[in-house]
Amino acid sequence: MSMGEFLGIQPSELKFPFETKKQSSCAMQLTNKTDQYIAFKVKTTNPKRYCVRPNAGIVSPHSVCNVTVTMQAQKEPPPDMQCRDKFLVQSVVAPNGAPSRDISTELFNREDGKIVDEFRLRVVYIPANPPSPVPEGDEEGTSPGTSSAEDEIRKSSLSEAVSVIKSSSFAFFCLSYGNKIYFHP
Repeated sequence: MSMGEFLGIQPSELKFPFETKKQSSCAMQLTNKTDQYIAFKVKTTNPKRYCVRPNAGIVSPHSVCNVTVTMQAQKEPPPDMQCRDKFLVQSVVAPNGAPSRDISTELFNREDGKIVDEFRLRVVYIPANPPSPVPEGDEEGTSPGTSSAEDEIRKSSLSEAVSVIKSSSFAFFCLSYGNKIYFHP
């Protein structure tokens, strides 16, 4: 977990499965490590490409806020699948009893010795359909009715993922679509 003065941020970089013409999401978890209410704001270097929900809010003492970052569908992949986009999470001690709707840009100004904690996250694209190290069934001459090594790997990977989720302290629901698994808070 990445640590700021006020918030613990998980993960330390945002990994998006990249597939052209499809939007993709990832989750970020903000953990308040203090006995105070902490206001946060999430900024990005490319606001037209990403939707952040919630992009600002207040995290109660010793509690967690889940943030979903959605990358809009892209027409073509970037060169070498490299991304220069970044996110900035700013956090400050919130005025007592302040509702989330009262969060303004002025709250995050550095004035009168106010501490504004900042944490930067970079964006990483991962291939949505990585090449399989196991040959496809047609390449080995297996019939469609037989179980291939690739099917066994998928089954074991799924059961490993489920056991990791069960043993984790995070609450997610899992959506399986074809051979892809999506996790959402």
